[in-house]
Amino acid sequence: MSDTYVLVHGAWHTGAELEPAAEHIRKLGHTVHCPTLTGNRPGDDRSRIGLMDAARSLEAFLKDKSLTGVRLVGHSYGGMVISQLMDLAPERVTRLVYVNAFVPNPGESLNDMVPPLYVGMFDQIAAASNGAVVLPFPIWREAFINDADLALATSAYEKLNPHPYKTFTDKVVLKEPLAALQVGKSYVNCRLDIALPHSLPWHPRLSEKLGLYRLIECEGSHEVWFTDPATIARAIVAAGRD
Repeated sequence: MSDTYVLVHGAWHTGAELEPAAEHIRKLGHTVHCPTLTGNRPGDDRSRIGLMDAARSLEAFLKDKSLTGVRLVGHSYGGMVISQLMDLAPERVTRLVYVNAFVPNPGESLNDMVPPLYVGMFDQIAAASNGAVVLPFPIWREAFINDADLALATSAYEKLNPHPYKTFTDKVVLKEPLAALQVGKSYVNCRLDIALPHSLPWHPRLSEKLGLYRLIECEGSHEVWFTDPATIARAIVAAGRD
């Protein structure tokens, strides 16, 4: 059976970086879309764009493509966006899939879920960069793409773009907790992911906010999209199946 997947990228990315994994999912017989959210498009004003802007751009994409019955997959910051989307167009989604992604309670921001060290660093970078944040390469290399050699880490880093910091500080607006939603939910946990320290883990600290959910685990870092797209593709399909 062919399913429809929409892969929602994380901070600093565009849909293009998810295409290698999308191609593997397509080879398994499914339809896959990889939109780029408002805030990460060329020419976007990173000083003004917030979380709701990004979520509304995803809503517009689903409507423009007339997509329903979607397996909506959010990576990292993308978890904030797919969560917010459920207050805008829940009728278009049949399952939410979080891939080492943030899972907010109503009124929670992304910054509420990261270590204070990150918040302080982002505050300083955004203040000096007109409201945009970029990861310093040493942090990217060691914590986000720790399963890559230096050449791959460097080439992947060159594809990143400045991210609107307001999307990290905005509070998500949800009528009810995600655990209360009557929609399928899955969480994919990449075991080598230390973008968040293991003392503040993605799973189960964030995944358990989903209430009843399916857990799929695989090898790989936070940036498994670059290092092993075939593995993350198989994990997503396992997470998204009926």
